[in-house]
Amino acid sequence: MEKLLEILNTLNANIDYMTETRLIDDGYLDSLLILALVGELENSFEIEITPVDLIPANFNSAEAIWNLIQRLQEEN
Repeated sequence: MEKLLEILNTLNANIDYMTETRLIDDGYLDSLLILALVGELENSFEIEITPVDLIPANFNSAEAIWNLIQRLQEEN
């Protein structure tokens, strides 16, 4: 989770990712930031995020993103 938080902080260090649960809904992550984030996540965690996984529920919080990472790692 620490590595994920480091990645998120490079996108926007002004957000408290430990408590924010509406990253997409509140506009903190837009489509361009999500694309950048996906690339970083794929490289850092050696996962492949497919279009099926690109839904708001998977990116609305650090916890949701972490759960996505763990699920994709388990599937590989």
